[in-house]
Amino acid sequence: MSPKSASASDPQDLLGIDDLLGDEDRAVRETMRSWAADRVLPHIADWYERGELPGIRELTRELGSLGALGMSLTGYGCAGASAVQYGLACMELEAADSGIRSLVSVQGSLAMYAIHRFGSEEQKQRWLPGMAAGETIGCFGLTEPDHGSDPGGMRTYAKRDGSDWVLTGRKMWITNGSVAGVAVVWARTDDGVRGFVVPTESPGFLAPEIHHKWSLRASVTSELVLDEVRLPADAVLPGVTGLKGPLSCLSHARYGIVWGSMGAARSSFLAALEYAKEREQFGKPIAGFQLTQAKLADMAVELHKGILLAHHLGTRMDAGLLRPEQVSFGKLNNTREAIEICRTARTILGANGISLEYPVMRHATNLESVLTYEGTVEMHQLVLGKALTGLDAFRG
Repeated sequence: MSPKSASASDPQDLLGIDDLLGDEDRAVRETMRSWAADRVLPHIADWYERGELPGIRELTRELGSLGALGMSLTGYGCAGASAVQYGLACMELEAADSGIRSLVSVQGSLAMYAIHRFGSEEQKQRWLPGMAAGETIGCFGLTEPDHGSDPGGMRTYAKRDGSDWVLTGRKMWITNGSVAGVAVVWARTDDGVRGFVVPTESPGFLAPEIHHKWSLRASVTSELVLDEVRLPADAVLPGVTGLKGPLSCLSHARYGIVWGSMGAARSSFLAALEYAKEREQFGKPIAGFQLTQAKLADMAVELHKGILLAHHLGTRMDAGLLRPEQVSFGKLNNTREAIEICRTARTILGANGISLEYPVMRHATNLESVLTYEGTVEMHQLVLGKALTGLDAFRG
């Protein structure tokens, strides 16, 4: 590495965080940034306005060819990248749009991660290579219409019928659902919560798409309906029983959000910074006014603190030291600060801030979903509260 001059000032890196990265880290970041600039940014405003993600299968295959799917997993065609490199990729993807990062997170950190960690060797061989290549899209069925923050109350049930399993129930707000070739579905059984690998062509499996969203519009979101879906005995994930299975997958995905949310924040911050330098009022650029500079300074402080926090958690994950409450710390802080950065950026842009000609309002509305999915603010506060006090407040 060649450190930058101590006198250099880079709005994207005031703290010199780049000095913590190696050449391979930077190469991953630049690859993902270049892909997003070429394949997403020219079209994303239109996709968002239309509420569609056209060409999702082609985009997924391209992401697979870049090694972005199951990026931090090893073997089975996965890239085996470091946690920091995966985080950098998430940041660049979400700087383009949260929906694109969600596609990658659900594919790699939820569906593929569940099979990689808890699946049989036969399940891994059957599904992971195609998923890593982007040839097969996966989804992850945990949340239900009446059970989000309390997955232990799920009603989806799997019963034995001879050597088979029969699944019945519904899942809600499932990214990739209607385009997935395989679903990892969590269900209650007589022995506790179990995970099932469900080919989506199975009779009784339906995935109607959810429309009329005002957030994550350039993303495929679906309901999963399982009407007595019959599966062979070897469809169950053998490596785990209980909620620790899906919760460990969510922890892995939340780590990507810690980085990704800072990508959305960075995009909004830079848009506001450039706008402020060009927009003139009262005879000079608004960047020259004290109140605007105060906003920009506060945004920069929270942005760079958030990236530094994400990098710290990544190095802990790479060292095998990352704990779930630390992921909650990062998810809670970075999503809250990201959405506040977007809101502040919107005030600098004034009326132009609500236009899709700028990314700010799109990022802000996307982050309304990112703020609450995979653990609401309140749930992560309680995770940290338990870590601090040793007392469990989840049930009042």
